[in-house]
Amino acid sequence: MIKNIDKNQERKRRHARVRKKVNGVRKVSGTATAPRISVYRSLNHIYVQLIDDVKGVTICSASTMEKDVKAEIKDMTKTEAAKVVGKKAGEKAIAKGVKEAVFDRGGYLYTGRVQAVADGAREAGLNF
Repeated sequence: MIKNIDKNQERKRRHARVRKKVNGVRKVSGTATAPRISVYRSLNHIYVQLIDDVKGVTICSASTMEKDVKAEIKDMTKTEAAKVVGKKAGEKAIAKGVKEAVFDRGGYLYTGRVQAVADGAREAGLNF
């Protein structure tokens, strides 16, 4: 008998594995000076959080559900909307004094909407 693969369960397993590995010099966990940019991608929306894992606090967040973003992305594709969300999150982070971050793709492949979020955050001035 063939069992159905639970894609979300597989993504969560990949996410846990990526979080354990070393990304360059530091692990993929956020600090106050370099928070973790966590991306969650649903079918219709995208959500981004900057997280300080040491304190366990969300520094700022952005999503396609916010009123100002929703008005801006009205006639855009999901990938273009993801870039706007990344840029909005980057601007909020810069306003809070964060210049560097660690990108956490959340178990998703680094392509499409996830890559657009990273590009938007880089355009806003974040380094990772």
